[in-house]
Amino acid sequence: MTADELKALQTPIKERYRDDPESAVHVMVAEGRISGDQTCRVATPTGEVDAGLHPAAGGSGEWACSGDMLLQSLIACAGVTFSAVATAMGISVDEATVRAEGELDFRGTLGAAKDAPIGFRNIRMTFDVKSDAPEEKIQKLVQLAERYCVIFQTLQNPPPIEVRTNLLPVK
Repeated sequence: MTADELKALQTPIKERYRDDPESAVHVMVAEGRISGDQTCRVATPTGEVDAGLHPAAGGSGEWACSGDMLLQSLIACAGVTFSAVATAMGISVDEATVRAEGELDFRGTLGAAKDAPIGFRNIRMTFDVKSDAPEEKIQKLVQLAERYCVIFQTLQNPPPIEVRTNLLPVK
């Protein structure tokens, strides 16, 4: 897709969102079916994914790990955003990869140490880019990819999370 094609696609959407800000708000939904074997079947547009315990938490390794999925979500969003921004900026990229590494102390999630944090204590994201564009343009491209990446910004500035419980009747 060229920069002009992307602009033609996005311009009417941006105009609608400027004219009617509420039309830009979309509720995204994810759902999973929890099983008794420490797995959760997650529906995706391309099929279901079974998530389970990471081997460092006692899992077999045969299931997807939600921590890995979080990192995969981050690089998917960052990669798509990088590509769109490169197109919009007219930067030709011969090859690019994005990698995320997250450091997690499993003592926290297993309750093995009360002082161990639960969750990632740091995440590193690396873009490897092959392009004839000047380095400062590539750095600007990466900065804009960070700025407009939904998952990156959500992790940097976490929203409040409300948890509800619905008790269903037992048959």
